[in-house]
Amino acid sequence: MELDFSKLNGLIPAVIQHHQTGRVLMVGFMNEEAFRRTVETGFATFYSRSRNKMWMKGESSGHKIAVKEIQTDCDQDCVVVLAEPIGPGVCHEGYESCFFRTWKDGEWKVNADRTFDPDAVYGG
Repeated sequence: MELDFSKLNGLIPAVIQHHQTGRVLMVGFMNEEAFRRTVETGFATFYSRSRNKMWMKGESSGHKIAVKEIQTDCDQDCVVVLAEPIGPGVCHEGYESCFFRTWKDGEWKVNADRTFDPDAVYGG
């Protein structure tokens, strides 16, 4: 079974979801090589659209994403990666999840506490 990388200029969306809680941790994009590396290494690897390069989550922070299971949709053009986060969070802003804001009363409001200091991890 092959994935369809043809619809988004060689990329597929990859939804990263905590395998125990079901919480969505982040969304990234994978090309065929990133998907292959993810499968081979057992750690989530993405293709950065802004930097035009491959990157393994956690390569600078140490906050890797260990893959437990990979699922695809009916069109085979998107994946859900059920994973175990290694470290206190996956968000470069210091949160467990990149989804830490909720639309409420006409504005985005932070709905979580920081789980780590991003300046200490990434250098501010």
